[in-house]
Amino acid sequence: MNTGARLGLYGAGLVVAFGGAFGIAGALVPDSVVTNWTEQANMQEHSESGGAAAHESTPAAAPAALPGLAISAGGFVLADVTAPARTGEQGQLSFQIQDASGAAVTEFTTAHEKGLHLIVARSDGSEFRHVHPVLDHATGTWTTPWEWDAAGSYRVFTDFTSAAGSALTLSSIVQVAGDFTPVAPQPTAVSEVDGFTVSLDGELAAGTSSELVISVSRGGEPVTSLEPYLGAFGHLVALREGDLAFLHVHADGADPAPGQTAGPEIVFFAEAPTAGRYLLYLDFQVDGKVHTAEFVLDAPHAAPDAAPSAAPDASHGDAH
Repeated sequence: MNTGARLGLYGAGLVVAFGGAFGIAGALVPDSVVTNWTEQANMQEHSESGGAAAHESTPAAAPAALPGLAISAGGFVLADVTAPARTGEQGQLSFQIQDASGAAVTEFTTAHEKGLHLIVARSDGSEFRHVHPVLDHATGTWTTPWEWDAAGSYRVFTDFTSAAGSALTLSSIVQVAGDFTPVAPQPTAVSEVDGFTVSLDGELAAGTSSELVISVSRGGEPVTSLEPYLGAFGHLVALREGDLAFLHVHADGADPAPGQTAGPEIVFFAEAPTAGRYLLYLDFQVDGKVHTAEFVLDAPHAAPDAAPSAAPDASHGDAH
C-alpha cells in the first residue's frame, strides 16, 4: 500500500457517479440498486405521511442516503469485524455478513468477478486498499491477511450482491492505535505510481453528469497494454471527503473480451451529489500487476439555473 501518496478512483465516500439523484443513477448504478433505493424512499415517505391522502399535503421525504455509510441495509448486517489493533501487528481482517436473524450468510452472487469486494480507507483518505477476502462456507466468515501501515480511524466497506441479486454496500469503523497525523488532501489531476504517469481530464460539478477521461503513460509513451481487471480496463472508486460516502464504477464501454488490451485512455461518467472535495482511486492492470493511481477533485456548486444533465446510456457504466 502506497502510504504517503494515497491521496493526492461495487464502500470510506467516491467519484464517479454517486447516486444522489435517482433520475441519473441508472447510468452508473445497477437497476436493482436504483430500484431498491427508490422503493425504500417511497415506503418511508408513505409511512411517515400516513398514507397516500396525507402524502399530498406533507413535504417530500428527504433523499435516500448515499451508500456505504451504514452497518446494515436490505435485511443484511455487517458483523463481527475484527482486525489487528495496532500498526506493525500481523493478523487477519475478518467479518461476517449476517441476515436479520443473526445467521451468517454463505451464498452470494458473483459481481465483477468476485463474491465480495473489501475496501478500506482511513478517515482522511490517505490509506486505501481494495482487496478480495476468502469466504469460509462452514462458518460464513470472510478473511484476508492484514497489517496496518498507519494508525487512525478506518472505514471498512463490504460491497456485495446477495443471492437474490440485491447489490449492497455495508460499512463499519475500525480504530487503529498509534500516533496519528492526518493528511489534508489537495486537488491533483496527475498521479505518479510505479513508474506510470496517470492523468485525469475532466471536472466534477454538483448535480450534473461529468465525463472523466483518464490516460496512462510510462516513460513519456502512452500505455496501450491495459489488461482487464474485475471485468473492465479500469476500476474507479470515489470517496466524498468528510463522510466517505461510497460508490464505485467501471469504465465506459463494453466489457473486454478475453485477452483484449486497451489504452491509453479509460472513460468514466461521474456525478457528485453535492459540492465538495472527492478522493478518487483508479485500479488498473499492466503485465499482470494491479496499480492504484489517486486523484483529488473539487466539485463546485451547480449554477442556480442549471438543468439536470441527461444521463449517459446505462450500457456505458456499471457500478456495484
